[in-house]
Parts: sequence; C-alpha cells; structure tokens
Amino acid sequence: MKKYRKVVVGGTFDRLHLGHKALLRKAFEVGEYVYVGLTSDEMIREKPYAERILPYRERLRDLLKFFDVNSYTNYRVIKIHTAIGFADRLRNLEAIVVSDETYKGAIIVNRARAERGLKPLDIVKIPIIRSQIGPKISSSLIRAGLIDPFGRPLQWKRNSPKDV
Repeated sequence: MKKYRKVVVGGTFDRLHLGHKALLRKAFEVGEYVYVGLTSDEMIREKPYAERILPYRERLRDLLKFFDVNSYTNYRVIKIHTAIGFADRLRNLEAIVVSDETYKGAIIVNRARAERGLKPLDIVKIPIIRSQIGPKISSSLIRAGLIDPFGRPLQWKRNSPKDV
C-alpha cells in the first residue's frame, strides 16, 4: 500500500537522466497518483545552456516514454509557468517529492499553500545522484557535453601538437 494518495513532483526534466528517474520512481513508490509539473519553455530561459534545453514537447515525450516503459499509469503531467506551479491550488495533494538540491522549493510551495489556507505537504526527499566527474548528475552538465545521462564523462577529442 502506498503511503500517500496524491503526490506532486516537478522539474524541467531535460535530458532525462538517472537523477530525474530516481525522483520520479520515488514519487510513484510513495504515491497512488502522481502529478508531474513540467516547466514551460518560457520558464527555462534563464537556465544554464538554455538554448540547448529540449523543447517542452520533446521533454514531455521523454517523460511519457519513461512512464510507459515502467508501466506507470496513475499520473497527470501539467505544464507549469512558475516554480510553485499548481501545487498551491490542489487541495488534495499530500506530499511533494524533491531531491536534496530542490528541497528549498518544497519549503516555498508549503509557504504558498499556507497563504491560501491549505495544509502543508509532507516532504519526501531523495539524495542527489552523483556523476563520475562531480557532485551530481545534472542536465546542465549533459547540455554542456561533459557527461552522459548516466553520469559518465564524455570523451573529448584532444588536439594533437600539430593541431595547436
């Protein structure tokens, strides 16, 4: 039996990687029904390497493919335009799933819910998934061409002395 009836998780989910998958798996592990907030194209303009972020439609396609491969059926993906998204309006949400890195966002969501007279969400936190070259696997490192979605370093072609 799941711990919560309805949980929420959100993000850009660009270049779906092991960290994203761990976050999503945890949401489905603890929740009977999962609301997924997926950032709009307009919302990502200030992110590192924003010009390399996949368009909303492609990120949505990748999420749906992940859900299908894992036989997840009890979910709804909602486009969000702010960091809080819809989490301060859905009365029946019980928990929010975040990583160590995004924990502060859960605090902001709970503050917004309190301002609307809604019950705060339980916060379910997962640890950061490390990459082989740094403290975490991140879409920014993938977009920069430094790691793959599994956190492995990408091999760069080194210039030979004659190319210098």
